[in-house]
Amino acid sequence: MDVGTKAKIYQLLDELACEGKALLVVSSELPELIGLCRRILVMREGRLAGEVQRADFSEATLMRLMAGVAAA
Repeated sequence: MDVGTKAKIYQLLDELACEGKALLVVSSELPELIGLCRRILVMREGRLAGEVQRADFSEATLMRLMAGVAAA
């Protein structure tokens, strides 16, 4: 998918969220998730490994949860 198409999709997702719609975004691209989401639920081996709110987003925090490492 080209960059322009992705930007249009991101804009549509933001508009829907601003209207109060619930959205589920599944991605392994951390920058994409950090840019799109208000909270991120991390799954590991089929189980919920953790939930991170926007104020606490960092690639390091998400990677720790993905790896099953306790928070520093």
